[in-house]
Amino acid sequence: MASPSTRPGTALHASAATQKGLTLLELLVVITIAALASAAVALSMRGGDEQALQREAQRLVGLLESGRAWSRSSGQVLRWTSVNDGFVFQGYVPAQAEQRWLSSGIEVQSIEPAGQRALVLGPEPIIAPQAVVLRLGQQMLRLSTDGLAPFEARRP
Repeated sequence: MASPSTRPGTALHASAATQKGLTLLELLVVITIAALASAAVALSMRGGDEQALQREAQRLVGLLESGRAWSRSSGQVLRWTSVNDGFVFQGYVPAQAEQRWLSSGIEVQSIEPAGQRALVLGPEPIIAPQAVVLRLGQQMLRLSTDGLAPFEARRP
């Protein structure tokens, strides 16, 4: 014999039989999981040029800031100059060899202020506002400082 709570016609049996779909909470959980998964896939599929340019920009920002620190601590003028497939820091003692870009195709589009051929990184603690624009394919990033803050990479 069935217990009174599970006999046909009782309230418990009727509510179990009428629930055929998902509750609103279950539906929201499923949609949230799907949205997070699709966002993760979209972020991981960024263009190769964009990732390469971001990597080069972050590397150059680190090198420029370490160069600024070296210039201040040594009291010597340090300049960053773009060359064919890379760049060179002029002023280090002993002199360093030219450094190559990690990704082929990186171009230095411009150095600001206009007409300047190199970034001057010190030795003064506050330098003039400066910027350099890197380009790879259709992607561009501007590395700049206002002279007091560190260099940072942004889209132009």
